[in-house]
Amino acid sequence: MEKWLVNNGLPLSEDLFLGGKVRLLQPVDGYRAATDPVLLAASIPARAGQCILDVGCGVGAASFCLAARVAGVHLCGIDIQDTLVDIAQKNRALNDMEDRARFVCADLLSRPMDPVPNSFDHVMANPPFYEAGSGHRPPNEIKARAHMEVAQGASLQNWVDYMLRMTKPKGTVTFINRVERLEETLAAFKGRLGELILFPIWSMSPTGTQARGAKRFILQGRKGIKTPLTFANGLVVHEDDGSYSKKAKAILQEGDGLVLKP
Repeated sequence: MEKWLVNNGLPLSEDLFLGGKVRLLQPVDGYRAATDPVLLAASIPARAGQCILDVGCGVGAASFCLAARVAGVHLCGIDIQDTLVDIAQKNRALNDMEDRARFVCADLLSRPMDPVPNSFDHVMANPPFYEAGSGHRPPNEIKARAHMEVAQGASLQNWVDYMLRMTKPKGTVTFINRVERLEETLAAFKGRLGELILFPIWSMSPTGTQARGAKRFILQGRKGIKTPLTFANGLVVHEDDGSYSKKAKAILQEGDGLVLKP
């Protein structure tokens, strides 16, 4: 059920994720969480008592989906957009997470000391898809800043540097992004993470009647570990008829985890 609300004059909707386990306020116009933050959250190998940082957290979609799957985790999110952070704070109350989640408005380029560096077991991010100056900039400013690296803004390399700075030794760093940015992401991680797993995500089966190439990837590694890159089988999100595949449905609608290791 959708409920219309207002945050400082900004129209919001209330949407349900994971079959109703997560309630999320988000802008009606602009950036809206879809499958990517849910898949990202599902891939984090978190345990009760561990601390997770969501970089570029937006309204907290990945954070709350992770908390719905793993009880007892402690969450922190950071985002440069104060409007989205304010909505994330409201979502914290909406999902009864006041005691285990907090959200900070800050620019990762400024190397803020809150959150505290080297203090997270897992750091995850769904960074902007497009480099500064590439693609068509959406007219909605919230959406533009969520999807594109704006001029003088943080580059993908800056995101990687910040995430590694925040991660404990042997902790995990996890990205979801467009396949067009895979080479750049691997280069940024080179020699800095081990146990890397590359997990492709297809909209449709790569061998089906409506075969398409992978559009997204998840890349996960551990800080301070040196082992080779592993290629996983990946996930097909939709069947040829457009319905969710069995595995995707279990993750997106039932809240199952996503095991990346083959």
